[in-house]
Amino acid sequence: MFRFLAKTLASGQGTFDCRRTFPRHLLHRITTLAVVAVTALFAQLLYTTQVKAQSTDRPNIILILADDQGYGDLSCHGHPFLKTPHLDRLHAESTRFNDFHVSPTCAPTRSALMSGRAPFKNGVTHTILERDRMALTSTTIAEVLKSAGYTTGIFGKWHLGDEDAYQPDQRGFDETFIHGAGGIGQNFAGSQSDAPGTSYFNPIIKHNGTFVQTEGYCTDVFFQQALGWIRSQSEDETKPFFAYIPTNAPHAPYKVEKRYSDLFRDHCSSPQSEFLGMIVNIDENMGRLMTKLDEWDLADNTLLIFMTDNGSAKGSKIYNAGMNGGKGTVHEGGSRVPLFMRLPGLTNSGVDIETMTRHVDLFPTLAEIAGADIPDDLDLDGRSLVPLIKNPRSEWEHRFQFFHSGRWTKAGLKGKFGKGDPDPDHSKHKNYAVRDERWRLVNGELYDLKADPGETTDVADSHPEIVTRMLTAFDTWWDEVRPLMVNEDAPLDVGKPFRDQFLKQKEEAGIPRWSPPSLD
Repeated sequence: MFRFLAKTLASGQGTFDCRRTFPRHLLHRITTLAVVAVTALFAQLLYTTQVKAQSTDRPNIILILADDQGYGDLSCHGHPFLKTPHLDRLHAESTRFNDFHVSPTCAPTRSALMSGRAPFKNGVTHTILERDRMALTSTTIAEVLKSAGYTTGIFGKWHLGDEDAYQPDQRGFDETFIHGAGGIGQNFAGSQSDAPGTSYFNPIIKHNGTFVQTEGYCTDVFFQQALGWIRSQSEDETKPFFAYIPTNAPHAPYKVEKRYSDLFRDHCSSPQSEFLGMIVNIDENMGRLMTKLDEWDLADNTLLIFMTDNGSAKGSKIYNAGMNGGKGTVHEGGSRVPLFMRLPGLTNSGVDIETMTRHVDLFPTLAEIAGADIPDDLDLDGRSLVPLIKNPRSEWEHRFQFFHSGRWTKAGLKGKFGKGDPDPDHSKHKNYAVRDERWRLVNGELYDLKADPGETTDVADSHPEIVTRMLTAFDTWWDEVRPLMVNEDAPLDVGKPFRDQFLKQKEEAGIPRWSPPSLD
């Protein structure tokens, strides 16, 4: 039929009367087919437009959390000899939260990120001795994002419980690629234990329930697997993804290829040189990630976040951006860390936000950006950062923020972790701090951060009313969180499921070699 029409048009007659050229029934068929074709084309165009709009409304999210890297461990923050060009690039392209705070140590920060609640409310008061387990009543940001249509993946360090019910595949993550315990190779009293024989080089990883023997340096392995997953997920334009990449580095033990630590031999000794070398390796992987996002046309619709979990473990004595304290302390240097956020169309390059913000704020922020509904009964402690992102000078209601190192001893335990008073209430006023926009109260000492950012002069005697107000707020907070410390009496004479599952698989089926995903 269409060949006949083409022949007629090519006959040189120019135009023709279709009613005279075609029989009525044939004309009807042509008209019907044309209407169907136009309708199908319009529907396809409408669907494509809707998919693109939906994709834009729900951006992909990538959250990188470095372990033990502090605010000052970046060249863009003024480090005198550490060079981090790729993180510097992200810093330049991001909205930066310059007064962003986490917890003094890692598991508490991770629980706050995942839940939007104070760590003690999740039962997380330590990094070991079952006190790193995030309460099973806590709802994670992964679960909330899944409810909004996201697919979710974690690649690296979980550190919120090694028992099956606490593992990330039971807490909202579709794809899991993790080591055990609180660090590669760690093993402490209770259920916490990584796979025996693992290492920073060629680590043994639990991938969706099956242990695999990887090849390469741990940070490289985590990023490689994450990038492969990101690439595969990006092929489905209707389903955004959340990729959580919590690296094990630069946490101790300080192991890295010699070519990285040698960069700092003229500036510092071991283990600081290894610590800084591990950060250089993280920076290289950040560069690879950003290059692939550009190459795969994902950068414009991906919220890329970089932050760290506590103050510097080994870098604060070299350079600490003028702050006091490092990892494990409740001073500024123990809790203030970098937070860079890049999403074209929402964030703006080179914008600094000076308002005090907190790790618990990430949960409601990501939910709002993703268009996810937050259940009414979650009792979040955080608030969305979106108003500040849109207008750094927007109104921000005053609030006190509370810090506590926890880590009191365990009754009946031998060794250093059993020495001392195990009653949390007796440690209430030990290693605590209260912060607002101007003041930091640390173990009864008051610092005016506006005049004294390095916390050198105690002004408590000059401002007793400020001290009283902060202590009253702290007492109220303690009374709120104390009943929720559900792991304090957890027994330690239990199995080690992460380790035991590895040993069982090794004996019955063996440990297969990891197949690195292709990124080409």
